[in-house]
Amino acid sequence: MKKLFAAASVLALGATGAMAQELNIYNWGNYTNPKLIEKFEAETGIDVTITDYDSNDTALAKVKAGGHGFDIVVPSATYVPIWISEGLLEETRPDQMENFSNMDPVWIDVPWDEGRHYTVPWQWGTTGVAVNTKYYDGDIDTSAIFMDPPEELKGKINVVPEMGDVMGLAIMYYGGEPCTNDKEILKQVRDGLVEAKKSWLGMDYGNIEKFAKEDVWAGVNWNGSTFRMRLANENIAYGYPKEGYVVWMDSVAVLKDAQNMEEAKTFQNFIMKPENAALISEFARYANGIKGSEEFMPEDMKTAREINIPEELKDKGTFLPTCDPDTQALYTRIWTDLQK
Repeated sequence: MKKLFAAASVLALGATGAMAQELNIYNWGNYTNPKLIEKFEAETGIDVTITDYDSNDTALAKVKAGGHGFDIVVPSATYVPIWISEGLLEETRPDQMENFSNMDPVWIDVPWDEGRHYTVPWQWGTTGVAVNTKYYDGDIDTSAIFMDPPEELKGKINVVPEMGDVMGLAIMYYGGEPCTNDKEILKQVRDGLVEAKKSWLGMDYGNIEKFAKEDVWAGVNWNGSTFRMRLANENIAYGYPKEGYVVWMDSVAVLKDAQNMEEAKTFQNFIMKPENAALISEFARYANGIKGSEEFMPEDMKTAREINIPEELKDKGTFLPTCDPDTQALYTRIWTDLQK
C-alpha cells in the first residue's frame, strides 16, 4: 500500500510539474519566429502560447485591466518606464542571467532600463517611409511622402497608427524635438497631419501583403517590415527621412502577476543566446541587441538598406524619450483629432 501511495504521489507531482511548464507571451503581431518557439519548447519542455497585440497602448490597457493570463510582454523603449512606474513588471535581473554576457554593451545602460534589471532586447529598428518606386521615382528620404504627399501617391498612402512614431516623425518634419510642448510646433503638427490625412488611404497595421500586391504604394512603416515587403515585391524601397526619423527598441519583460515566472525568466535567458537572437531577426528582419548573432543571420541582412542606415543619414535618427504626462496628454489630443 505504501508503494502504491508513493507511486501515486510521484505521478501527481509529475502531472503538476507538467502543467506548470507553460508560458504565455503577449507580443506584437507577426513578430515572433515559429522556429524560435519550436526550439525553445524542444529544449525546455515548456509549452508556449502567443497572443498578438497591435500597439503599445493596446498592450498596456489590456494588462492594466487585469485577468489577462500573460507572463511576458514586449513593450517599446518609450513605454518601459511607464510599465515599471505602474508596478506591472517583475524585476527579473537579466543582468545576472547566464547569457547576459552576450548582450551588446550599447544596449545595457539604456535610459528606459538602466543596467537591464527588467528587460532583454527583442529587436531594434527605425520608423521611416516605405515607397513603391514603380509609382514614384522622387526622393524617398523625407517625411513629405506622407506629410505633403506627391500627387502620384495620393490616395495610396498608409500610415501605421502608432502615435509615438507618427508624432515623432511629424514633429521632426516641422523642426521640433521629440517631446516638445512648443505650442507653435504642435499646432503645425496637428494641422499638418489632419490636412495630410485627406491624401491617405488609411491608417492600418499589417500592410506587408497590401504593399506586395500594390494596393498601397507608400506610407509610414518600420524598416524590418519594409524589408519583408521588398522580398515580396522588388519595387518597394525604404526611406530614412532627412528631417529626422525614429529609432526604437522593443524588449522582453516579465509581468509582475505572471503565473509562470520561472518559465518567463528562462525565456529571457534563452533569447540572449546569439543563435536564438538570430532566429528572432531572421523572421521579422530587424537587428537585435545580442553580440555574435550576426553570423547566424541570413546573408541578405548584411547589406540591406533597411538594416544598414546610409552614412549621410545616420545622425538623423532619434531615440524617442518618454514624454512627461502633460506633454503626452497634448499629443493624445492631437492624435484623437487625427482619428476623427
